[in-house]
Amino acid sequence: MDERHGGELDRMQAAFPEVSAPWIDLSTGINPWPYPIEKLAAEDFQSLPTASAFQACASALARAINAPNDAVLLSPGSELMIRLLPSVLNVERVAILEPTYGDHADTWQRAGASITRSADPLSHTDQVDAVVVCHPNNPDGQVFSRDALLEAHRTLAARGGFLILDEAYADLTPDLSLAEHGGAPGLIILRSFGKFYGLAGLRLAALLAPSDIRARLAEQLGVWPVSSAALEIGRRAYQDLSWQSDLRAKLKTAHQALDHVLQASALDLVGGTDLFRYVRVSDALGVWTHLAQQGIYVRKFQDQPNHLRIGLPKDQEETGRLKHALSLLA
Repeated sequence: MDERHGGELDRMQAAFPEVSAPWIDLSTGINPWPYPIEKLAAEDFQSLPTASAFQACASALARAINAPNDAVLLSPGSELMIRLLPSVLNVERVAILEPTYGDHADTWQRAGASITRSADPLSHTDQVDAVVVCHPNNPDGQVFSRDALLEAHRTLAARGGFLILDEAYADLTPDLSLAEHGGAPGLIILRSFGKFYGLAGLRLAALLAPSDIRARLAEQLGVWPVSSAALEIGRRAYQDLSWQSDLRAKLKTAHQALDHVLQASALDLVGGTDLFRYVRVSDALGVWTHLAQQGIYVRKFQDQPNHLRIGLPKDQEETGRLKHALSLLA
């Protein structure tokens, strides 16, 4: 079964109808302990979103990530913004980190750009119009120093180019983010809400960019791109700094526990973040199929036959089932 992303549990159930146990979905890298949704007013579902609600959510985001308040454009998910960027940027040559989230290369290729895939895309700043980096990277967790990213941005901006940072997982490591520079010429930053806050179905994200780019994208998004409920939940979550701090500690402990399980198996742990682990194995498809037959869904990659990405189990029961399934490989 080919898949563009994780989270396609309905397709997994159809592909493995013999599985009777409840499925464990470890394919997405989404926080399994989501921000609590409590006491939403009926108006949040009945009313169109107001300008003040947009501003309140955007301001809360800006404070949470230390970004300039006037650099933020809210959107219904970061994937849409990835797909819209070629329509507002004059870009012909793009260097993209490899391996990484596949939609970046797919989008720029469809737009007719020439793509350079590189383990060090920052070294191509003199030859391209844009550099795209997921930071920290998905799926291997690779990071670059802030100094290296800022130097790449300066080089690109001086030539009218762009550094495009997909900071979908930057809430895990805030010190690595360049959000404080949001709005600077030549710098585009994408932020995701759903992964860290565990509410991917809410469809909330943000883009930090210069004012002219934000204006052109806002025109394409229309008047009400984000629902009233999403704006209210986002505002609450972004303001809850204590919850964010506690979650970072919890995720670190959980990823260390998952590491112990993986290191006791035939899988070679080679990277990842606090929300997912990246492993090398001689037969990734075989291991993926074996786990699926046990009702455990992990992420495989069509272009990486020796790697899998595994998200965090949410409790001891899921951890025990994963541990047992991996023990059967031996």
